[in-house]
Amino acid sequence: LPSMSQPFLLAPLAECPPVPPGAQVRLAVLGARGVGKSAMIVRFLTKRFIGDYEPNTGSLYSRMVHLDGHRVAVQIQDTPGCIQVQEDCVQALDSLSRCVKWAEGFLLVYSITDHSSYQSVQPLYQHIRKVHPDARTPIIIVGNKADLLHARQVQAKEGLQLANELGSLFLEISTSDDSQGVCDVFQYLCKEVSKLQHASSADRRRSSIIPRPKSPNMQDLKRRFKQALSSKVK
Repeated sequence: LPSMSQPFLLAPLAECPPVPPGAQVRLAVLGARGVGKSAMIVRFLTKRFIGDYEPNTGSLYSRMVHLDGHRVAVQIQDTPGCIQVQEDCVQALDSLSRCVKWAEGFLLVYSITDHSSYQSVQPLYQHIRKVHPDARTPIIIVGNKADLLHARQVQAKEGLQLANELGSLFLEISTSDDSQGVCDVFQYLCKEVSKLQHASSADRRRSSIIPRPKSPNMQDLKRRFKQALSSKVK
């Protein structure tokens, strides 16, 4: 990704130019307020770290990136941090349904310094699986702010245990200290979405092929023809 020479503005980037089918990846980053979702996205797209953001209302970022030697249009939906484990949790999830339906891959982010944000991950995961019942839809659980060990409230083994229970991948990263770690997370998710796209495309091609009738067995035809002639002679 090219580095930006000008200050980054927290606003939706320009839409990507038209790309061939299968060369576009749609991702969504979900989690509670203050876990660092916007900072992660900006870190991936610009390699820059910005610590403070206005409360996010849901921005869509678009950028062309190189993935395994190919140019891919990546669109990333940043989501408001309104998810709380409360009685109104279902209503909060419903407000994100359009985003969940749109996206093909997901990052579920919590802060290791906020146990309540960790508790928000499982309801989010379950909601995604209701919308995308295909177990192949990639979902990665990310414990952010791994540099703040003095303020840790969620142990790494808790994140790993939750990911194992949900059948998901788990990583701890520090958006402020480790640009490469953030990039690796997004790159991996992009690759998993691309694999799923190719697999789905192959499935559609196979289902659209009309089976060709089998060629008649000439030996069988000759045998039946001889039987017919012999019966007439008799």
